[in-house]
Amino acid sequence: MRKSISDIKFDFVGKAKIAIAIPCVIFVAAIIVLLIFGADVAIEFRGGTMVTYSFVGDIDLPAAEDLVNEQNLGASRVTEGTAFGTDLKTLTVAFSSNENMSADVQSELTDALQAAFSQHDLKVANSQDVNPSTGSTFFLKCLVAILFSFILLIIYIALRFKAVGGWSSGVFALVALLVDVFIVMSAFVFFRISIDANFIAVVLTILGYSINNTIVIYDRIRENRTLLGSKISYRDLVNISTVQSLTRSINTTAAVVLSLLAICVVSFIYGVDSIMSFAFPMLLGMISGLYTSIFLVGPMWVLWREWKQKHTKAA
Repeated sequence: MRKSISDIKFDFVGKAKIAIAIPCVIFVAAIIVLLIFGADVAIEFRGGTMVTYSFVGDIDLPAAEDLVNEQNLGASRVTEGTAFGTDLKTLTVAFSSNENMSADVQSELTDALQAAFSQHDLKVANSQDVNPSTGSTFFLKCLVAILFSFILLIIYIALRFKAVGGWSSGVFALVALLVDVFIVMSAFVFFRISIDANFIAVVLTILGYSINNTIVIYDRIRENRTLLGSKISYRDLVNISTVQSLTRSINTTAAVVLSLLAICVVSFIYGVDSIMSFAFPMLLGMISGLYTSIFLVGPMWVLWREWKQKHTKAA
């Protein structure tokens, strides 16, 4: 007779140390890459000027980069994309600077690009200046939004799951969310994705999906505590509850991951970097959220409960 998934036994708690080590290794690797190569921070956070041009046809991106560098305007980044709702392609030139680029300098840059790529009908589509202090303020507000969401989530879990630890449940759910944030940050560092407003959007979205998976497992733990009584050990309680929640958690995450994968493929084919910089980290964050809710939250809570019982008996 074929077993159902609820009959399959797996010691999630016993594998807790390995499960904790994996994100730690990823995070350390990300820190090393960050120290060696730095991070690609968008101008909305560090200040500078971004000029976007529309054009037709296929432009030689390396030649455009060389031409921009020849202007000696400081550190620059040239990217290619597609304008939404049109067949026009876009060429974005971003300069990091403590001072805004003057109109004369922008005009000289535009003239040089239009002369070099006259057959592509290059035109200025948008020009944006960001003051460094404004960028820092914007980044700080984004961090406050993330912190506020953390506080609300931990209070919600603490109140809802009083029967299975209350505040301790909320704390370990928060630890899992922090791991998800670190994984998303690592994706931006490893794949040299510009850290812009998409980073904050990905983090806030991942928090919602990850906490949903965690709540599903906590709900099952609470129900099994009532059904199986207090004689069952915390290890067995969490292992059984996690296995029973696997189908729902995996199916929910798989549906979103497949959709994001399709978006990534289309964005890569058509060169839409603005969408790719959201969809790809989001995809990795969804996988991380599933991983942390299954392999970290429950096992860490059990290890803490066992440590607390041990020291209570010793006292």
